[in-house]
Amino acid sequence: MFSFIVVVFFLFLVPGPAVIITISQTIKSGRTNGIMTACGIALGDSIHVLFAVLGLSTILLSSALVFEIVKYIGALYLFYLGIQMLLTKTKQEGKSNFEQTSVSIDKRSSWKSIKQGFLTEIFNPKTALFFLAFLPQFVQNDGSSVTLQLFALGIVFVIMSIIYTTFLAYCTSFIGAKMFKTSGIFAHKIEKIVGVIYIGLGIRLALQTQE
Repeated sequence: MFSFIVVVFFLFLVPGPAVIITISQTIKSGRTNGIMTACGIALGDSIHVLFAVLGLSTILLSSALVFEIVKYIGALYLFYLGIQMLLTKTKQEGKSNFEQTSVSIDKRSSWKSIKQGFLTEIFNPKTALFFLAFLPQFVQNDGSSVTLQLFALGIVFVIMSIIYTTFLAYCTSFIGAKMFKTSGIFAHKIEKIVGVIYIGLGIRLALQTQE
């Protein structure tokens, strides 16, 4: 377990889609929504862990058709989010969402962030294959239940993931607040920047191969 935690920690240092989406959502909508996005990603990871333990992820590994379907659903969803951001008009120039969310929490916006994080993660076939390939490497052949070991490793990964992404949301909200206070142009263009990031992630996902 100690080796697993150390390896996972170093894996987190390599920015992936989950990190980029959490940071982008935090910059766009504030710390609360960034944390809610992280929760959605963790929920998606939990489903992937369950699939890996039950062996359902092997379908993605063995079926090129299923892999392509899941991949393109995820890519289209990211494209949708990106285009939506690009077409969104800034409602209030020069005022950051960091200031707005510090006064009151928009429950609808928080739920939307959870949904975005969850759907983005659940429709990433590489995440499913990652758990399928990664978790079994740390299973011990000591007579203990393999299923329970896989569940335990998966739960530890999800807990570490949500702690890490929540930490990123806090750091990003602090840095982002400073940037908004000193740069009105950045505040005005943030929706467009996040939109481009989502579209970029969609292209990246669409270009992924099963191999």
